[in-house]
Amino acid sequence: MRPLDGLLVLDFSIFLSGPSAALRLADMGARVIKVERPDGGDLCRQLYISELELDGESTLFHSINRNKESFAANLKDADDLARVKELLAQADVLVQNFRPGVMTRLGLDYEAVREINPRIVYGEITGYGHAGPWVYKPGQDLLLQSISGLVWLNGDADRPPTPFGLAVVDLFTGAHLVQGILACLVRRGLTGEGGLVQVSLLESILDFQFEVLTTHLNDGGKLPQRSAINNAHAYLSAPYGIYTTADGYLALAMGSIPVLGDLLDCPPLLAYTDSATWFTRRDEIKSILVEHLKTQPTRHWLDILEPRDIWCADVLSWERLLQHEGFKVIDMVQEVARDENVRLDTLRCPIRIDGEILKSRKGAPRIGEDTQRILSEFAIN
Repeated sequence: MRPLDGLLVLDFSIFLSGPSAALRLADMGARVIKVERPDGGDLCRQLYISELELDGESTLFHSINRNKESFAANLKDADDLARVKELLAQADVLVQNFRPGVMTRLGLDYEAVREINPRIVYGEITGYGHAGPWVYKPGQDLLLQSISGLVWLNGDADRPPTPFGLAVVDLFTGAHLVQGILACLVRRGLTGEGGLVQVSLLESILDFQFEVLTTHLNDGGKLPQRSAINNAHAYLSAPYGIYTTADGYLALAMGSIPVLGDLLDCPPLLAYTDSATWFTRRDEIKSILVEHLKTQPTRHWLDILEPRDIWCADVLSWERLLQHEGFKVIDMVQEVARDENVRLDTLRCPIRIDGEILKSRKGAPRIGEDTQRILSEFAIN
């Protein structure tokens, strides 16, 4: 039995942040019914991150909506809305990420849903909260990375602001919503009352930066200083970064510069005995490492550094990673299937419960494929 077995989640959300939260609840045992428009469903069905598609829909949709059912309903239609409200009366959790005001106009805001079901845990994601000049600005990942200042932490000092190559805002926000939902479910188990969980993309991506923003708030307002050479962290000293070797790349984290100089047989590094210079003369030190490390292959350096417990690593491509025993042993890949002809290899839930790896073969649903069965099961006309 998984920890959320027996819980019913209605997932009204679209794109990435909300669906990723509902996915994690499904992974942990909840029954997730995705409530979608009959005409086209979740817009993510046609949001492609590559030319690859499966059964006429994006692989992104398939991966983030696996292990869910689909209930087709036009929420602007009185009959469909009435059926959805009957489902809500029996649900434990609602997830939605529409712009502020949308669910209120539909009569499905928290106060209205609480009248139907006082025990509901209502999870809401917005872009920027409910107040201020950005309330109705599109809550899109790249826009949030830019507004939040995150892009000034990536790339070298002479490069323009550099975004992450992933939807980090959406996925962190989805994770925060899950944390709040689980906290409210625990409270409900103790008191019987549901609750409203609200997160925003802006607050989540600011929290993601709490370490460096806290530094900024307490160091007189200094701005992050990206290294001009092999930048990997604007606030950390040399040698922190990724370096070219004779046949690949080597990642070096924190460490003593003179110790590195000794181990790597690089005499110029021995002069930097004052640890303060490891930041103030960061680019100078990195330039020395750049020239020295490219003289030998990665394995040569790893064989020297790893036995001395220096924090370093090979820089693996996905091809090499997937072939490595370190990846294989964690059993991270699973196959999901919509039917016998529609299958997808994807990643499993990263959480283990009581030692169990959480996998499910159920793929993403077609629009409304479960509507009639759900209506019959919940005795809804």
